[in-house]
Amino acid sequence: MEVTPVCTERIGTDGCIIRSDRGHRRSKVPRDVEMDIEFLYKVVPQLAKVFRIIDKIGEGTFSSVYLGEAQMRDGRREMFALKHLIPTSHPTRIAAELQCLTVAGGKENVMGVTYCFRKDDHVVIVMPYMEHRAIVEIISSMSFEEVRLYIYHLLKALRHVHQFGIIHRDIKPNNFLYNRSHKLYALVDFGLAQGTVDTQIELLKDLTGLRRVPRPVFGERNLNSCTPAPSTTKQAAIKTESGKTEEPASRRYPSASRGPLPARSQSSSQKPQRAVHQGLTCNCYQTDRVCNICLSRKQQVAPRAGTPGFRAPEVLTKCPNQGTAIDVWSAGVILLSLLSGRYPFFKASDDLLALTQIMTIRGSRETIQAAKAFGKAVVCSRELPRQDLRTLCETLRGRRPSPDDEVTPLPEANKDSTATRCHKIQDDTPTHRPANGAGQTFPNHREHSQSTPLTKQDSESDYKVEEDERGWDSVPDEAYDLLDRLLDLNPATRITAAQALQHPLFADL
Repeated sequence: MEVTPVCTERIGTDGCIIRSDRGHRRSKVPRDVEMDIEFLYKVVPQLAKVFRIIDKIGEGTFSSVYLGEAQMRDGRREMFALKHLIPTSHPTRIAAELQCLTVAGGKENVMGVTYCFRKDDHVVIVMPYMEHRAIVEIISSMSFEEVRLYIYHLLKALRHVHQFGIIHRDIKPNNFLYNRSHKLYALVDFGLAQGTVDTQIELLKDLTGLRRVPRPVFGERNLNSCTPAPSTTKQAAIKTESGKTEEPASRRYPSASRGPLPARSQSSSQKPQRAVHQGLTCNCYQTDRVCNICLSRKQQVAPRAGTPGFRAPEVLTKCPNQGTAIDVWSAGVILLSLLSGRYPFFKASDDLLALTQIMTIRGSRETIQAAKAFGKAVVCSRELPRQDLRTLCETLRGRRPSPDDEVTPLPEANKDSTATRCHKIQDDTPTHRPANGAGQTFPNHREHSQSTPLTKQDSESDYKVEEDERGWDSVPDEAYDLLDRLLDLNPATRITAAQALQHPLFADL
Protein backbone atom coordinates (compact mmCIF):
# COMPACT_ATOMS: atom_id res chain seq x y z
CA MET A 1 0.00 0.00 0.00
CA GLU A 2 1.11 3.54 -0.71
CA VAL A 3 0.17 6.80 0.90
CA THR A 4 -1.51 9.42 -1.22
CA PRO A 5 0.62 12.54 -0.72
CA VAL A 6 -0.79 15.82 0.50
CA CYS A 7 -0.60 18.37 -2.32
CA THR A 8 -0.99 21.72 -0.59
CA GLU A 9 -1.58 22.99 2.89
CA ARG A 10 -2.39 26.48 4.15
CA ILE A 11 -3.74 28.25 7.23
CA GLY A 12 -7.36 29.40 7.00
CA THR A 13 -8.76 32.61 8.46
CA ASP A 14 -10.27 30.66 11.36
CA GLY A 15 -6.93 29.20 12.36
CA CYS A 16 -7.61 25.77 10.87
CA ILE A 17 -5.23 24.05 8.50
CA ILE A 18 -6.85 23.58 5.08
CA ARG A 19 -5.64 20.61 3.09
CA SER A 20 -6.15 20.28 -0.66
CA ASP A 21 -5.78 16.61 -1.57
CA ARG A 22 -5.38 15.16 -5.02
CA GLY A 23 -8.79 13.93 -6.05
CA HIS A 24 -10.39 14.92 -2.74
CA ARG A 25 -12.29 17.91 -1.50
CA ARG A 26 -10.69 20.36 0.91
CA SER A 27 -10.88 19.50 4.58
CA LYS A 28 -10.27 21.72 7.58
CA VAL A 29 -8.24 20.34 10.46
CA PRO A 30 -7.96 22.32 13.72
CA ARG A 31 -4.45 23.12 14.85
CA ASP A 32 -4.63 21.00 17.98
CA VAL A 33 -5.72 18.00 15.92
CA GLU A 34 -2.92 18.66 13.46
CA MET A 35 -0.44 18.65 16.33
CA ASP A 36 -1.86 15.33 17.58
CA ILE A 37 -1.49 13.85 14.11
CA GLU A 38 2.13 15.04 13.87
CA PHE A 39 2.81 13.54 17.30
CA LEU A 40 1.35 10.21 16.21
CA TYR A 41 3.55 10.20 13.10
CA LYS A 42 6.54 10.91 15.34
CA VAL A 43 5.95 8.20 17.93
CA VAL A 44 4.90 5.57 15.36
CA PRO A 45 6.90 6.58 12.26
CA GLN A 46 6.00 3.48 10.22
CA LEU A 47 2.44 4.83 9.92
CA ALA A 48 3.62 7.45 7.42
CA LYS A 49 4.66 4.71 4.99
CA VAL A 50 1.13 3.37 4.76
CA PHE A 51 -1.43 5.96 5.85
CA ARG A 52 -2.27 9.58 5.35
CA ILE A 53 -3.98 10.53 8.60
CA ILE A 54 -6.80 12.94 7.85
CA ASP A 55 -8.52 13.78 11.12
CA LYS A 56 -9.14 12.78 14.73
CA ILE A 57 -12.61 11.26 14.94
CA GLY A 58 -12.79 10.13 18.55
CA GLU A 59 -11.12 10.49 21.92
CA GLY A 60 -11.61 8.60 25.17
CA THR A 61 -9.92 7.91 28.47
CA PHE A 62 -7.73 5.13 27.15
CA SER A 63 -7.32 5.89 23.45
CA SER A 64 -7.75 8.29 20.55
CA VAL A 65 -9.15 7.33 17.15
CA TYR A 66 -7.97 8.83 13.87
CA LEU A 67 -9.24 8.61 10.30
CA GLY A 68 -6.59 7.41 7.89
CA GLU A 69 -6.49 6.82 4.16
CA ALA A 70 -4.37 4.25 2.34
CA GLN A 71 -3.93 3.57 -1.35
CA MET A 72 -4.30 -0.10 -2.14
CA ARG A 73 -2.19 -1.97 -4.68
CA ASP A 74 -5.06 -1.97 -7.16
CA GLY A 75 -5.24 1.83 -6.98
CA ARG A 76 -8.28 2.03 -4.71
CA ARG A 77 -8.29 4.45 -1.81
CA GLU A 78 -9.62 2.96 1.38
CA MET A 79 -10.41 4.56 4.72
CA PHE A 80 -9.36 3.07 8.05
CA ALA A 81 -9.86 3.85 11.73
CA LEU A 82 -6.56 4.08 13.62
CA LYS A 83 -6.90 3.58 17.36
CA HIS A 84 -3.92 4.93 19.30
CA LEU A 85 -3.78 3.40 22.78
CA ILE A 86 -2.42 5.49 25.63
CA PRO A 87 1.12 4.44 26.58
CA THR A 88 0.09 3.66 30.18
CA SER A 89 -2.08 0.77 29.02
CA HIS A 90 -0.65 -2.52 30.25
CA PRO A 91 0.71 -4.82 27.52
CA THR A 92 -1.62 -7.63 28.58
CA ARG A 93 -4.62 -5.35 28.29
CA ILE A 94 -3.58 -4.24 24.81
CA ALA A 95 -2.87 -7.79 23.65
CA ALA A 96 -6.18 -9.00 25.10
CA GLU A 97 -8.09 -6.35 23.13
CA LEU A 98 -6.28 -7.42 19.98
CA GLN A 99 -7.08 -11.05 20.65
CA CYS A 100 -10.78 -10.24 21.11
CA LEU A 101 -10.79 -8.44 17.77
CA THR A 102 -8.93 -11.17 15.90
CA VAL A 103 -10.84 -14.13 17.37
CA ALA A 104 -14.38 -12.72 17.53
CA GLY A 105 -14.17 -9.76 15.14
CA GLY A 106 -14.99 -9.46 11.49
CA LYS A 107 -18.41 -11.12 11.63
CA GLU A 108 -21.80 -10.95 13.36
CA ASN A 109 -21.69 -7.14 13.65
CA VAL A 110 -18.37 -7.19 15.53
CA MET A 111 -15.54 -5.00 14.28
CA GLY A 112 -12.42 -6.83 13.14
CA VAL A 113 -8.78 -5.78 13.07
CA THR A 114 -6.80 -5.18 9.87
CA TYR A 115 -3.31 -4.46 11.15
CA CYS A 116 -1.38 -3.33 14.19
CA PHE A 117 1.64 -1.05 14.52
CA ARG A 118 3.89 -0.77 17.52
CA LYS A 119 6.87 1.37 18.41
CA ASP A 120 8.15 1.09 21.98
CA ASP A 121 5.10 1.59 24.23
CA HIS A 122 2.90 3.15 21.52
CA VAL A 123 0.39 0.83 19.84
CA VAL A 124 -1.96 1.65 16.97
CA ILE A 125 -4.73 -0.78 16.04
CA VAL A 126 -5.96 -0.42 12.47
CA MET A 127 -9.60 -1.31 11.78
CA PRO A 128 -11.97 -0.83 8.84
CA TYR A 129 -13.65 2.56 8.95
CA MET A 130 -17.44 2.62 9.03
CA GLU A 131 -19.14 5.95 8.50
CA HIS A 132 -21.78 6.49 11.17
CA ARG A 133 -23.72 9.10 13.10
CA ALA A 134 -24.16 9.37 16.83
CA ILE A 135 -27.45 8.16 18.27
CA VAL A 136 -28.02 11.51 19.97
CA GLU A 137 -28.21 13.10 16.52
CA ILE A 138 -30.79 10.72 15.05
CA ILE A 139 -32.82 9.41 17.97
CA SER A 140 -35.64 11.90 17.42
CA SER A 141 -36.09 10.79 13.80
CA MET A 142 -35.74 7.02 14.21
CA SER A 143 -38.76 4.88 13.39
CA PHE A 144 -39.83 1.98 15.56
CA GLU A 145 -38.77 -0.48 12.86
CA GLU A 146 -35.35 1.14 12.83
CA VAL A 147 -35.12 0.75 16.60
CA ARG A 148 -36.19 -2.89 16.35
CA LEU A 149 -33.47 -3.67 13.80
CA TYR A 150 -30.87 -1.75 15.81
CA ILE A 151 -31.51 -3.78 18.97
CA TYR A 152 -31.70 -7.02 16.99
CA HIS A 153 -28.25 -6.47 15.50
CA LEU A 154 -26.81 -5.37 18.85
CA LEU A 155 -28.08 -8.60 20.42
CA LYS A 156 -26.53 -10.58 17.55
CA ALA A 157 -23.16 -9.00 18.29
CA LEU A 158 -23.54 -9.73 22.03
CA ARG A 159 -24.52 -13.34 21.41
CA HIS A 160 -21.44 -13.75 19.24
CA VAL A 161 -18.90 -12.31 21.70
CA HIS A 162 -20.56 -14.06 24.66
CA GLN A 163 -20.08 -17.39 22.89
CA PHE A 164 -16.33 -16.80 23.20
CA GLY A 165 -16.64 -16.00 26.89
CA ILE A 166 -16.06 -12.27 26.35
CA ILE A 167 -17.73 -9.73 28.63
CA HIS A 168 -17.55 -6.43 26.76
CA ARG A 169 -18.26 -4.32 29.89
CA ASP A 170 -18.86 -1.04 28.02
CA ILE A 171 -21.95 -1.52 25.88
CA LYS A 172 -23.38 1.86 24.83
CA PRO A 173 -24.43 3.51 21.55
CA ASN A 174 -21.00 5.09 21.07
CA ASN A 175 -19.49 1.60 20.98
CA PHE A 176 -22.09 0.17 18.59
CA LEU A 177 -21.60 2.03 15.35
CA TYR A 178 -24.60 2.42 13.08
CA ASN A 179 -24.47 3.31 9.40
CA ARG A 180 -28.01 4.46 8.76
CA SER A 181 -27.76 4.63 4.98
CA HIS A 182 -26.51 1.09 4.41
CA LYS A 183 -27.96 -0.51 7.56
CA LEU A 184 -24.53 -1.58 8.82
CA TYR A 185 -23.63 -2.18 12.46
CA ALA A 186 -20.35 -2.75 14.30
CA LEU A 187 -19.53 -3.41 17.95
CA VAL A 188 -16.21 -1.78 18.81
CA ASP A 189 -13.83 -1.05 21.71
CA PHE A 190 -12.89 -4.14 23.70
CA GLY A 191 -10.49 -2.13 25.84
CA LEU A 192 -12.40 -2.95 29.05
CA ALA A 193 -13.31 -6.53 28.16
CA GLN A 194 -12.99 -9.33 30.68
CA GLY A 195 -13.42 -13.07 30.40
CA THR A 196 -15.89 -15.50 31.86
CA VAL A 197 -14.68 -18.57 33.74
CA ASP A 198 -14.68 -20.60 30.51
CA THR A 199 -13.48 -17.84 28.18
CA GLN A 200 -11.80 -18.86 24.94
CA ILE A 201 -9.68 -15.69 24.89
CA GLU A 202 -6.47 -16.80 26.58
CA LEU A 203 -5.19 -13.35 27.50
CA LEU A 204 -8.46 -12.45 29.21
CA LYS A 205 -7.69 -15.20 31.71
CA ASP A 206 -4.64 -13.22 32.80
CA LEU A 207 -6.70 -10.05 33.27
CA THR A 208 -9.49 -11.83 35.11
CA GLY A 209 -7.10 -13.66 37.39
CA LEU A 210 -8.00 -17.10 36.04
CA ARG A 211 -4.36 -17.98 35.38
CA ARG A 212 -1.78 -17.81 38.15
CA VAL A 213 1.24 -17.51 35.88
CA PRO A 214 0.69 -14.82 33.25
CA ARG A 215 1.93 -15.60 29.79
CA PRO A 216 4.37 -13.20 28.09
CA VAL A 217 2.97 -10.80 25.51
CA PHE A 218 4.72 -8.89 22.73
CA GLY A 219 7.55 -11.43 22.99
CA GLU A 220 8.58 -13.64 20.09
CA ARG A 221 5.57 -12.61 18.06
CA ASN A 222 6.05 -8.87 17.75
CA LEU A 223 3.08 -6.82 16.59
CA ASN A 224 4.67 -5.36 13.45
CA SER A 225 7.06 -3.10 15.31
CA CYS A 226 10.15 -1.72 13.68
CA THR A 227 12.10 -1.70 16.95
CA PRO A 228 12.07 -4.15 19.83
CA ALA A 229 10.06 -3.21 22.89
CA PRO A 230 11.76 -2.34 26.15
CA SER A 231 12.13 -5.29 28.48
CA THR A 232 9.75 -3.67 30.95
CA THR A 233 6.83 -4.13 28.54
CA LYS A 234 7.57 -7.63 27.31
CA GLN A 235 6.09 -9.53 30.20
CA ALA A 236 2.58 -9.51 31.56
CA ALA A 237 3.87 -9.68 35.12
CA ILE A 238 5.34 -6.51 36.58
CA LYS A 239 7.80 -5.75 39.34
CA THR A 240 6.72 -3.73 42.32
CA GLU A 241 9.00 -1.40 44.24
CA SER A 242 9.63 -4.11 46.80
CA GLY A 243 10.89 -6.43 44.09
CA LYS A 244 7.95 -8.82 44.24
CA THR A 245 6.19 -9.95 41.10
CA GLU A 246 2.63 -8.75 40.86
CA GLU A 247 -0.07 -10.20 38.63
CA PRO A 248 -1.94 -7.78 36.33
CA ALA A 249 -5.30 -8.71 37.82
CA SER A 250 -4.24 -7.34 41.19
CA ARG A 251 -2.67 -4.13 39.92
CA ARG A 252 -4.43 -0.79 39.71
CA TYR A 253 -3.62 1.02 36.49
CA PRO A 254 -3.65 4.79 36.20
CA SER A 255 -6.22 6.50 34.04
CA ALA A 256 -7.00 10.02 33.02
CA SER A 257 -10.37 9.93 34.70
CA ARG A 258 -9.16 9.00 38.18
CA GLY A 259 -6.55 10.52 40.38
CA PRO A 260 -4.12 8.58 42.55
CA LEU A 261 -5.67 6.39 45.17
CA PRO A 262 -5.34 7.90 48.66
CA ALA A 263 -3.24 5.93 51.06
CA ARG A 264 -5.04 4.57 54.09
CA SER A 265 -3.79 6.07 57.30
CA GLN A 266 -4.81 5.93 60.90
CA SER A 267 -4.32 8.82 63.26
CA SER A 268 -2.55 8.19 66.53
CA SER A 269 -5.66 9.21 68.46
CA GLN A 270 -7.75 6.47 66.93
CA LYS A 271 -7.67 2.98 68.33
CA PRO A 272 -7.53 0.11 65.85
CA GLN A 273 -10.84 -1.61 65.36
CA ARG A 274 -11.22 -5.22 66.36
CA ALA A 275 -11.56 -7.79 63.67
CA VAL A 276 -15.16 -8.90 63.36
CA HIS A 277 -16.17 -12.40 62.34
CA GLN A 278 -17.53 -12.50 58.79
CA GLY A 279 -20.80 -14.08 59.87
CA LEU A 280 -21.58 -11.50 62.54
CA THR A 281 -24.42 -9.08 61.78
CA CYS A 282 -23.63 -5.53 62.84
CA ASN A 283 -25.93 -2.99 64.48
CA CYS A 284 -26.69 -1.08 61.28
CA TYR A 285 -27.55 -4.13 59.18
CA GLN A 286 -30.50 -3.26 56.87
CA THR A 287 -30.90 0.20 58.36
CA ASP A 288 -30.24 3.61 56.82
CA ARG A 289 -27.14 4.32 58.90
CA VAL A 290 -23.56 3.08 59.03
CA CYS A 291 -21.97 1.89 62.26
CA ASN A 292 -18.30 1.99 63.25
CA ILE A 293 -17.92 -1.72 62.55
CA CYS A 294 -18.85 -1.23 58.90
CA LEU A 295 -16.67 1.85 58.62
CA SER A 296 -13.66 -0.13 59.85
CA ARG A 297 -14.07 -2.94 57.35
CA LYS A 298 -11.98 -3.19 54.24
CA GLN A 299 -13.82 -1.92 51.19
CA GLN A 300 -14.88 -4.65 48.81
CA VAL A 301 -13.17 -4.62 45.44
CA ALA A 302 -15.18 -5.71 42.41
CA PRO A 303 -15.13 -4.85 38.71
CA ARG A 304 -17.06 -1.68 37.95
CA ALA A 305 -15.73 -0.65 34.56
CA GLY A 306 -18.14 0.80 32.06
CA THR A 307 -19.94 4.05 31.37
CA PRO A 308 -22.14 5.65 34.04
CA GLY A 309 -25.78 5.24 33.12
CA PHE A 310 -25.26 1.84 31.54
CA ARG A 311 -23.95 -0.10 34.56
CA ALA A 312 -26.05 -3.02 35.77
CA PRO A 313 -27.30 -3.25 39.38
CA GLU A 314 -24.76 -5.98 40.18
CA VAL A 315 -21.98 -3.63 39.02
CA LEU A 316 -23.32 -0.69 41.02
CA THR A 317 -23.52 -2.82 44.18
CA LYS A 318 -20.01 -4.24 43.61
CA CYS A 319 -21.11 -7.83 43.26
CA PRO A 320 -17.90 -9.86 42.76
CA ASN A 321 -19.52 -12.39 40.42
CA GLN A 322 -20.25 -10.48 37.21
CA GLY A 323 -20.92 -12.16 33.89
CA THR A 324 -22.22 -11.51 30.40
CA ALA A 325 -25.56 -10.41 31.91
CA ILE A 326 -24.09 -6.94 32.51
CA ASP A 327 -23.86 -6.43 28.74
CA VAL A 328 -27.50 -7.47 28.36
CA TRP A 329 -28.55 -4.89 30.97
CA SER A 330 -26.72 -2.18 29.02
CA ALA A 331 -28.57 -3.26 25.86
CA GLY A 332 -31.80 -2.88 27.83
CA VAL A 333 -30.88 0.68 28.81
CA ILE A 334 -30.23 1.47 25.14
CA LEU A 335 -33.63 0.05 24.18
CA LEU A 336 -35.23 2.10 26.96
CA SER A 337 -33.62 5.24 25.51
CA LEU A 338 -34.77 4.46 21.98
CA LEU A 339 -38.35 3.63 22.97
CA SER A 340 -38.68 6.74 25.13
CA GLY A 341 -36.79 9.06 22.79
CA ARG A 342 -34.53 10.18 25.65
CA TYR A 343 -30.75 9.89 25.47
CA PRO A 344 -29.02 9.45 27.78
CA PHE A 345 -31.82 8.01 29.89
CA PHE A 346 -29.86 7.62 33.13
CA LYS A 347 -27.40 10.32 34.13
CA ALA A 348 -25.82 9.99 37.56
CA SER A 349 -22.69 11.36 39.20
CA ASP A 350 -22.04 8.28 41.37
CA ASP A 351 -23.11 4.66 41.75
CA LEU A 352 -25.57 5.24 44.59
CA LEU A 353 -27.42 7.90 42.63
CA ALA A 354 -27.41 5.60 39.62
CA LEU A 355 -29.01 2.85 41.70
CA THR A 356 -31.61 5.34 42.91
CA GLN A 357 -32.51 6.21 39.34
CA ILE A 358 -32.94 2.54 38.51
CA MET A 359 -35.24 2.18 41.52
CA THR A 360 -37.48 4.97 40.27
CA ILE A 361 -38.14 2.90 37.14
CA ARG A 362 -37.96 -0.70 38.36
CA GLY A 363 -39.21 -0.21 41.91
CA SER A 364 -37.42 -0.20 45.27
CA ARG A 365 -38.94 -3.44 46.55
CA GLU A 366 -37.93 -5.29 43.38
CA THR A 367 -34.40 -3.86 43.58
CA ILE A 368 -34.02 -4.93 47.21
CA GLN A 369 -35.20 -8.47 46.41
CA ALA A 370 -32.87 -8.77 43.41
CA ALA A 371 -29.88 -7.48 45.38
CA LYS A 372 -30.56 -10.04 48.11
CA ALA A 373 -30.45 -12.79 45.46
CA PHE A 374 -26.83 -11.94 44.62
CA GLY A 375 -25.71 -11.36 48.19
CA LYS A 376 -26.27 -7.65 48.72
CA ALA A 377 -28.51 -5.73 51.09
CA VAL A 378 -30.04 -2.50 49.78
CA VAL A 379 -32.08 -0.22 52.01
CA CYS A 380 -34.41 2.55 50.85
CA SER A 381 -35.99 5.06 53.24
CA ARG A 382 -39.23 5.14 51.26
CA GLU A 383 -40.90 2.79 48.81
CA LEU A 384 -40.67 3.62 45.12
CA PRO A 385 -43.30 1.92 42.96
CA ARG A 386 -42.41 -0.04 39.85
CA GLN A 387 -43.42 1.83 36.71
CA ASP A 388 -45.20 0.44 33.68
CA LEU A 389 -42.64 0.62 30.88
CA ARG A 390 -45.14 1.35 28.10
CA THR A 391 -46.75 4.17 30.07
CA LEU A 392 -43.33 5.59 30.93
CA CYS A 393 -41.99 5.52 27.36
CA GLU A 394 -45.17 6.86 25.76
CA THR A 395 -45.36 9.65 28.34
CA LEU A 396 -41.77 10.70 27.75
CA ARG A 397 -42.31 10.51 24.01
CA GLY A 398 -45.33 12.77 24.41
CA ARG A 399 -47.85 10.24 23.17
CA ARG A 400 -49.93 10.25 26.33
CA PRO A 401 -50.55 13.00 28.88
CA SER A 402 -48.89 12.88 32.25
CA PRO A 403 -51.55 14.17 34.66
CA ASP A 404 -49.95 16.57 37.08
CA ASP A 405 -46.51 15.22 36.14
CA GLU A 406 -47.05 12.11 38.18
CA VAL A 407 -44.41 10.03 36.42
CA THR A 408 -41.73 9.53 39.05
CA PRO A 409 -38.80 11.74 38.07
CA LEU A 410 -35.21 10.61 38.03
CA PRO A 411 -33.20 12.09 40.89
CA GLU A 412 -30.36 14.42 40.07
CA ALA A 413 -27.47 15.88 41.98
CA ASN A 414 -28.52 19.37 43.03
CA LYS A 415 -27.64 20.58 46.48
CA ASP A 416 -30.31 23.29 46.44
CA SER A 417 -33.20 20.84 46.09
CA THR A 418 -35.20 19.17 48.83
CA ALA A 419 -33.30 15.98 49.54
CA THR A 420 -34.44 12.54 50.59
CA ARG A 421 -32.06 10.20 52.34
CA CYS A 422 -32.09 6.92 50.53
CA HIS A 423 -29.81 4.02 49.98
CA LYS A 424 -27.07 2.13 51.67
CA ILE A 425 -25.55 -0.98 50.13
CA GLN A 426 -23.79 -3.69 52.06
CA ASP A 427 -23.16 -7.42 51.96
CA ASP A 428 -25.54 -9.78 53.71
CA THR A 429 -22.56 -10.52 55.95
CA PRO A 430 -21.62 -6.86 56.08
CA THR A 431 -18.08 -6.30 54.88
CA HIS A 432 -18.70 -3.38 52.52
CA ARG A 433 -18.10 0.21 53.44
CA PRO A 434 -20.60 2.40 51.60
CA ALA A 435 -19.02 5.09 49.46
CA ASN A 436 -19.24 8.55 51.03
CA GLY A 437 -20.57 7.03 54.26
CA ALA A 438 -24.06 7.58 55.60
CA GLY A 439 -26.33 10.47 54.84
CA GLN A 440 -26.08 10.28 51.04
CA THR A 441 -28.79 12.57 49.68
CA PHE A 442 -30.80 12.38 46.49
CA PRO A 443 -32.98 15.33 45.47
CA ASN A 444 -36.28 15.05 43.65
CA HIS A 445 -36.30 16.80 40.30
CA ARG A 446 -39.09 16.89 37.78
CA GLU A 447 -36.89 17.30 34.73
CA HIS A 448 -34.85 14.50 33.24
CA SER A 449 -31.13 15.06 33.49
CA GLN A 450 -29.67 16.32 30.23
CA SER A 451 -32.07 14.34 28.07
CA THR A 452 -32.39 14.88 24.37
CA PRO A 453 -35.67 16.75 23.89
CA LEU A 454 -38.15 15.37 21.40
CA THR A 455 -38.13 17.42 18.23
CA LYS A 456 -41.49 19.17 17.70
CA GLN A 457 -42.46 20.83 14.47
CA ASP A 458 -44.80 23.78 13.96
CA SER A 459 -47.58 22.24 16.06
CA GLU A 460 -48.34 19.32 18.34
CA SER A 461 -50.53 17.71 15.69
CA ASP A 462 -47.80 17.84 13.05
CA TYR A 463 -45.47 16.15 15.49
CA LYS A 464 -48.00 13.40 16.24
CA VAL A 465 -48.48 12.77 12.52
CA GLU A 466 -44.73 12.37 12.01
CA GLU A 467 -44.55 10.04 15.02
CA ASP A 468 -47.40 7.95 13.61
CA GLU A 469 -45.69 7.71 10.23
CA ARG A 470 -42.63 6.29 11.98
CA GLY A 471 -44.71 3.61 13.67
CA TRP A 472 -44.78 4.98 17.21
CA ASP A 473 -48.56 4.78 17.33
CA SER A 474 -48.47 0.99 17.08
CA VAL A 475 -45.54 -0.26 19.15
CA PRO A 476 -46.35 -3.91 19.97
CA ASP A 477 -46.48 -5.25 23.51
CA GLU A 478 -43.59 -7.56 22.61
CA ALA A 479 -41.23 -4.56 22.55
CA TYR A 480 -41.97 -3.69 26.17
CA ASP A 481 -41.92 -7.35 27.19
CA LEU A 482 -38.40 -7.67 25.80
CA LEU A 483 -37.41 -4.42 27.51
CA ASP A 484 -38.71 -5.79 30.81
CA ARG A 485 -36.62 -8.96 30.41
CA LEU A 486 -33.47 -7.10 29.41
CA LEU A 487 -33.85 -4.87 32.47
CA ASP A 488 -34.36 -7.78 34.86
CA LEU A 489 -32.73 -6.63 38.09
CA ASN A 490 -31.51 -10.15 38.88
CA PRO A 491 -28.65 -11.24 36.58
CA ALA A 492 -29.44 -14.89 37.26
CA THR A 493 -32.89 -14.61 35.66
CA ARG A 494 -32.09 -11.87 33.13
CA ILE A 495 -32.61 -12.96 29.56
CA THR A 496 -29.44 -13.80 27.61
CA ALA A 497 -28.57 -12.33 24.22
CA ALA A 498 -29.18 -15.70 22.56
CA GLN A 499 -32.59 -16.02 24.22
CA ALA A 500 -33.49 -12.43 23.34
CA LEU A 501 -32.93 -13.16 19.65
CA GLN A 502 -35.64 -15.82 19.90
CA HIS A 503 -38.11 -13.31 21.35
CA PRO A 504 -41.42 -12.86 19.45
CA LEU A 505 -40.43 -9.26 18.68
CA PHE A 506 -37.92 -10.67 16.18
CA ALA A 507 -40.05 -13.55 14.88
CA ASP A 508 -39.86 -12.42 11.24
CA LEU A 509 -36.10 -11.86 11.41
